[in-house]
Amino acid sequence: MSPAVDPTSAARGSTSAARGPANAPPPSQRSWAEVRWRQFRNPPRPIVRAVLSSLIVAIVLALAYLAYDVALSRGASLAGGDLRVLAIALYIGIVLLSGTIITYFVVPRPTGAAGPVAGPRRSAWSAALGFFASVPIAYLVMVLATQIVRPLFDA
Repeated sequence: MSPAVDPTSAARGSTSAARGPANAPPPSQRSWAEVRWRQFRNPPRPIVRAVLSSLIVAIVLALAYLAYDVALSRGASLAGGDLRVLAIALYIGIVLLSGTIITYFVVPRPTGAAGPVAGPRRSAWSAALGFFASVPIAYLVMVLATQIVRPLFDA
């Protein structure tokens, strides 16, 4: 004897047939490259904010360092003499510190809850995200400024 099917539930779409066959194959696994490409195209907003805050500061300071370096190489007599090593050390320190502080104030702490959550919205997590995002950015921007842009001013 077959079980009776309520015609109203079938009309509402609550039967298992409305959800698809029970023996459907599982979705295919994405390759490593597909997963990374999807992550690259859809980054989380906190990551974008952390990277952009550090990137903007790094570009501005690298341009200032580039102007200082070009001025010294063209024979400008500046107060203090040749302080390029100190300038790079200050550049790194300022980029790391500003990336940490700006990200601390801009990126909220992940809560895992939907909607407003009571409690502090900032934590060391936000600051750590900003710090670790600013380390490679400081290096890469300075390499681009000194190895690619700087030789353009020698001509």
